[in-house]
Amino acid sequence: MRLNLLFCFVSMWLLLAACQKTRPLSAKAAPADSSQKQVLVLDSPELQIYRLTPHTFVHISYLQTQSWGKVACNGLVYLSQNQALIMDTPTDSLAAERLINWLEKEKAAQIKGVIINHFHNDCLGSLSIFHRSQIPSYASAQTLNLAKANGQTILPQNTFEKELILYLDSTKKEAVRNLYLGAAHTQDNIVSFVEKEKVLFGGCMVKALDASKGNLADADTLAWSETIQKVKQRFPQVQYVVPGHGESGNRALLDYTYQLFLPTQK
Repeated sequence: MRLNLLFCFVSMWLLLAACQKTRPLSAKAAPADSSQKQVLVLDSPELQIYRLTPHTFVHISYLQTQSWGKVACNGLVYLSQNQALIMDTPTDSLAAERLINWLEKEKAAQIKGVIINHFHNDCLGSLSIFHRSQIPSYASAQTLNLAKANGQTILPQNTFEKELILYLDSTKKEAVRNLYLGAAHTQDNIVSFVEKEKVLFGGCMVKALDASKGNLADADTLAWSETIQKVKQRFPQVQYVVPGHGESGNRALLDYTYQLFLPTQK
């Protein structure tokens, strides 16, 4: 009887463990001191959320494009002490509502703002949902101007020129540093660094390992490597890097992107 009960217990434990989906960090780019996997904490057709570090989460939504088909698009959430900051909106309204609901209802968090990486739809496609929910939005002045020029009607509310630091807490120990370091995927792309977690959200400026150059319609390919070099120099302490598309990793993503766009030497 005891053996049967033990067998049933072990079987149920294995079944529950198998049901918790994970995905590894890119094998070539996982931090050397970490065997951590990204744990799936929310799964729906419109939105997935993976835990990256104890206080950061990658949100993934989908954009249907003519040139590339259905594209998975990454954003980042920084969540600590029931306060949250979001980097990039999900691509559509339903995914945005799911993300906001997950933070406000399931995590009992106050969303202090959403930061827009650049003017493309995979960064601000559902901005209206955040404004409707009284969540302030932030972007560079360049992003605001380019969004206007490209026909966007829902625009970021607060702008900055080169750098914006946002805090989760009144002690200013929980900071997200948002910085413009130069053109790459677009003229206006920024990076966001979660200091305490050592996580860099590079957006579409940063490529996943083995990724192609992707959409270059608004790119400055000659400046791209130089801008990546500035990112590497500015944030030497980075341990995790989240690209705009594809798997997260470490500084190897910066190295790969730098080499990918390095001008051909004559």
